[in-house]
Amino acid sequence: MNISFRDKVALVTGAGSGLGLATARAFAESGASVALADANETAARAAAEELSARGHKALAIRCDVADDAQVEAMIEQTVATFGRLDAAYNNAGVQNVVAEAAEATREDFDRVISINLRGVWSCMKFELRQMLKQGDGAIVNCSSIGGLVAGPKRGSYQASKHGVLGLTKSAALDYAARGIRINAVCPGIIHTSMLDQMMATQADALNAMLQNVPIGRLGRPEEIASAVLWLCSSAASFMVGHALTVDGGYTIR
Repeated sequence: MNISFRDKVALVTGAGSGLGLATARAFAESGASVALADANETAARAAAEELSARGHKALAIRCDVADDAQVEAMIEQTVATFGRLDAAYNNAGVQNVVAEAAEATREDFDRVISINLRGVWSCMKFELRQMLKQGDGAIVNCSSIGGLVAGPKRGSYQASKHGVLGLTKSAALDYAARGIRINAVCPGIIHTSMLDQMMATQADALNAMLQNVPIGRLGRPEEIASAVLWLCSSAASFMVGHALTVDGGYTIR
């Protein structure tokens, strides 16, 4: 299946690395003009420059999704540059400080929720306002297998990712009849820089998780990008409020 986003505009948050960068590249290679947003402005600019050097239309935007004003400005800048917004992948996220529930701090809980959950809510809020003006659009929110199953010492992260699924389903009901489809993707254990950081301190736990992946390997960022593009495309025109799990079989046991 050849999915094309020619003459379309896509926005990706957390686009400076990992799943976001892979998805931004995939949108660009499929013909879209792409806004790459990241709290790390240097990473966003480097990614956008890479795409521009390859002949793609790319815009770098510094955005902390925990800040509503920055999110609103991100949408305004995207539309001012490219004229519209057809697809959005709300991917920006962070891990929690590993701790049992009784030892976790309020500060870390608030940090994780403000980015992983409230940030998705804020992005959708302003994306939807633009898409309603157009009468169409597609949004994919990034949850996780942590939004489907539990894991020790990850309460705030898993709460945020479970919350993303509830938010996605509720918003999907709000807008499905108005031409806007909202879905979520639930990545499994994907080889990214975030995973490398986790491996440095939690190698035993991650190796134990990998033993429960039937396919027997880590996922690749490009495999998540493919799922996101499909959900945003006309090929998935009847997909509404769905949580697409891309995890090598981890959650089927």
